[in-house]
Amino acid sequence: MTKMKVNDLQAFLAVAREQSFTKAAARLDITPSALSHTIRALEERLGVRLLARTTRNVAPTEAGERLMRSIAPLFDQIAAEVEALGELREKPAGTIRVTCSDDAIELYLRPVLATFLKDYPDITLELFVDYGFTNIVEERFDAGIRLGEAISKDMIAVRISPDWRLSVVGSPAYFERCPPPVTPYELTNHSCANMRHRPAGSIYAWEFAKDGKEFSVKCEGQLVFNSVIHALNSAADGIGLAYVPEALAAPYIADGRVKEVLADWCPYFQGFHLYFPHRRQASPAFSAFVDAVRYRG
Repeated sequence: MTKMKVNDLQAFLAVAREQSFTKAAARLDITPSALSHTIRALEERLGVRLLARTTRNVAPTEAGERLMRSIAPLFDQIAAEVEALGELREKPAGTIRVTCSDDAIELYLRPVLATFLKDYPDITLELFVDYGFTNIVEERFDAGIRLGEAISKDMIAVRISPDWRLSVVGSPAYFERCPPPVTPYELTNHSCANMRHRPAGSIYAWEFAKDGKEFSVKCEGQLVFNSVIHALNSAADGIGLAYVPEALAAPYIADGRVKEVLADWCPYFQGFHLYFPHRRQASPAFSAFVDAVRYRG
């Protein structure tokens, strides 16, 4: 296989993954017209259409999907092996891309970031805030952070936090207007800041448990976020109630900005885990990051 053919296959993968000639061209640092010419030439040599083009989007054909599934892992493995050559360097180096929620960053990554970045000046961390359960393989992230119960069995998972629970909180001013709920069933009478993890997903129903019984409550309110930090701040501002990680709410509770209710009804969840695909050889930079964030409690 000539160098040109290898480059053509990489060009095809870029377009298939981005589903856009413009985005793929920017990533490859070439013009969209040059990229389009490369793809047409590749299709002519193979004698099959790889990409279906419309005025609005680009998507792999059946043949394109088959080619993508077969060669993408090979190119990813090549990239991983090249990156692993960093072991020959004195210091770990490279970029680590992680998808996670903002509360995971605030509670479990932020405390170690300053020391980690100081110890490894040649490492760049890209933290992408996303509550939408991104597919880290398809989106080419090195790792993701989720609750242990939400991680696929085919992933390696490293615990980065203890088990934790959510807290229902509201401001003193709000509770002066509305009496605090005594049971979760009374939440339907309150204004609540809700969470929608994905733009097209459903609103999160607040989960509770008591005496071995688990149930959820669909709460109503004028605000919907995809960030628990903003939900917590809305509670502190007296707009309504929020259901947020206990550790995130703790400083707000301590200084009186919010008060917690329904504590006996709020169950514990498995802690956050850093998860990533099985790989033959992790880069020194990634291994250093895993060691830095690993939970040691």
